[in-house]
Parts: sequence; C-alpha cells; structure tokens
Amino acid sequence: MSTQTDTDTAPDIAPGMVLLLAASCGLIVANLYYAQTLAGPIAAATGLSAQAAGLVVTLTQIGYALGLLFFVPLGDLLENRRLVVGALLFTAVALMGAALSTSGWAFLACAFAIGLGSVAAQLLVPFAAHLSHEATRGHTVGRVVSGLLLGIMLARPAASLIADASNWHVVFGGASVLIVLLALLLRARLPQRVPHNPPPYGELIGSLWRLFATIPVLRRRAFYQFGLFGSFSLFWTVTPMMLAGPAFKISQTGIALFALVGITGAVASPIAGRLADRGHTLPATAAALLLGMAGFAMALLPGGSGAWGLALLAAASIVLDMGVAASLVLGQRAIFSLAPELRSRLNGIYLATFFAGGAIGSALGGWVFARHGWHAALLTGLAFPALALLYWCTEWAGRLARRKAARTA
Repeated sequence: MSTQTDTDTAPDIAPGMVLLLAASCGLIVANLYYAQTLAGPIAAATGLSAQAAGLVVTLTQIGYALGLLFFVPLGDLLENRRLVVGALLFTAVALMGAALSTSGWAFLACAFAIGLGSVAAQLLVPFAAHLSHEATRGHTVGRVVSGLLLGIMLARPAASLIADASNWHVVFGGASVLIVLLALLLRARLPQRVPHNPPPYGELIGSLWRLFATIPVLRRRAFYQFGLFGSFSLFWTVTPMMLAGPAFKISQTGIALFALVGITGAVASPIAGRLADRGHTLPATAAALLLGMAGFAMALLPGGSGAWGLALLAAASIVLDMGVAASLVLGQRAIFSLAPELRSRLNGIYLATFFAGGAIGSALGGWVFARHGWHAALLTGLAFPALALLYWCTEWAGRLARRKAARTA
C-alpha cells in the first residue's frame, strides 16, 4: 500500500474515495445518537433509575469530548489508517458490549467507550483534506461533512424505527457488525499517511491551548459553530418534547419521521465548500448564521397545533440544519488551510469547542422549556447564532478597516 505524503504532486482525491469517506463518517458518527431516542427502553431493561437514564446520552458525549481532545490529536503523530482501523474495532467491541448488556452500569461503561472510539470520524475529515488539492479542498470537505451530517440526522429516527420493529439490542448489535465491516473496508482502501517529524504525545497535547490562543481563525470558526451547534442541539432537544406534548400529541414513530425532514439541510455542505474554495467564506458565514436565526424566527411564527404549525416547524428545522451544515464546512475548510501537520489537533480543538456549545444548548433548552415554555426556549435558541453574528461583525469591520488602510497607504 502506498504512502500519502504530498498532495501537491499526487492526483486529486477520486470521487469514489470521497463517497467512501462521507459514508464512513456518517456510519461512525451515528453511533453517538442511537441511544438518544432509546434512553427510556434501555433504562427499563438494564435497571437504571429515571434519574440515571440521562447518563445513557451524557456518558457517550463525555467519551466523545475526551476523544476529541486526547485521541484525535494522535492523527498528527501516528500513521492515520492504522489509527482509524484500531478506533473502529474498539468501537465495534463497545457497541456489541452495549447490545449484550444486562446491567445499567455495564451499558453506561460501553456508552462511554462508544463515544471515545467514534472520534474516528474526525480522523477521516482531515484525511480527506490531506488527500485533496488546495483548489478543491473545500468542496471535498463539504461532501464528506454531508455524509457526517446525514449520519447524525438519520441515526435517531433509524434507531427508533428499528427498535419499534425489534428491540434496542438489535440497534447496537447491528451497528457493531457494520463498524467491523467498515474497518475492514477502510483497511483495504485507505492509503497510508505518516505525519512528518511529529512531536512527542505530551508535547502534542500541551500544544492544544497554545494553538487555540495564538490562531485567530481557529477561535473565530470555533465560536461561530459554538453558536450554531448550541442552537441546533437546543432545537432538537425541545422540539421532540413539544411534538409529543398536548399541542401535537405525535407518537415516537411520528417524531422519528419528523426528524428525517432535517436531512435536506445537509445539501448546504457542498455548496458552502464551493463558496469557500472561491474565496467567499466571510459572506457565506454571515448567511449561515442568518439561516440559524431564521430557523428559530420561523418556529416562533403563530401556526397553532395543526398542519400549518407542523409545516412551519419542519421548514424551520431544514433552514436551521442548512445553517449548521454550511458553517461546519466553512470552519473546517478554513482551519484545514493552515499548517497540514496541525490539522488533526486543529480539528480536535474546533470540534471540542462547538461540541461544548451543543451540550450547553441541550441542557439550557431542556431547563428553559420546563420552566418557561416553548417560546422562551426558542428565543434562547435564537440568541446563540445572534451572538455569533455580532462576533462576525467584528471580523467584517476589521476587513473593511484593512481595505481602507490599503487604499490610503
């Protein structure tokens, strides 16, 4: 197997490889979301209390966050293909352990491990950037991220539908088999990539804060996506509760089908990638943030509890998902344009930062919804991208000031 070292002289990434990486990211990241709609049945089957049922999701998220900070940076240190395959086999074992769990604490341990191993998806996104030429990097990353987003959006409804037809054990057992097959496929298809002159692991991890503090592009892109992903998580936390409540009285299967509507938002990913490749990242970022705000504004429109209200919510979910997808690609395109030897660390920092936004949005949304109702939760969600847009205005003002200074020099 050849070693990938120089994308300036190597052929550009093949369409089949882009498709493989996109599908792989979707399958891997879906592991994080299966349990979100199955927390109740899992808790009942494994003896977890109602108070502890939330840990089914929380421990997966904690494992993922720790993996982003301490495992993804290894992509700048170790041979990438071996790292990805090893992470996938670890994840497959954790998924099978979850499927076979009969005690609550055994399942929770497996949930943590599933989150930790699923960061393999975030080793594949910079892998795609490495394989791409500079002129096509944004488009390539956009297509791969489209697959990742499809995995996020499909996981919850798929898990609900499969569990309704069989049980939750089948969801995790089937996922384990899929991940093993994926590991074998990637072992055969991915080229090797060995980082050049990597630092020791301790120095690698120690550099994370320094990179965040000294790279303005990384901080900006992380904050923009923090705002959008926070609003995304808030929306998808409170909307199922609203749909299941007295206003709509929709079943779990109906909520799963509603979640499928948001899939169309992933179409924004390759569009954003093309705009970034053409140098339009700044206006495209504003458009993404405005889409995020527009999604909540649409949900706030008076629509009642009938078909019109449901249609408004569906349209709002599409618009919001488009903004989140576009901003994610624009951010990764920007940070992957920096030093290649830093890509895995930069991606880990970027994702860990906005993942924290998602956790805050989800927790805050649930609390506000319970204490102050639906409209208060939507206004809280609207505030996330609104604050990010205010921060974007400082970037826009700085660019105008530089242009003015250049004209007068």
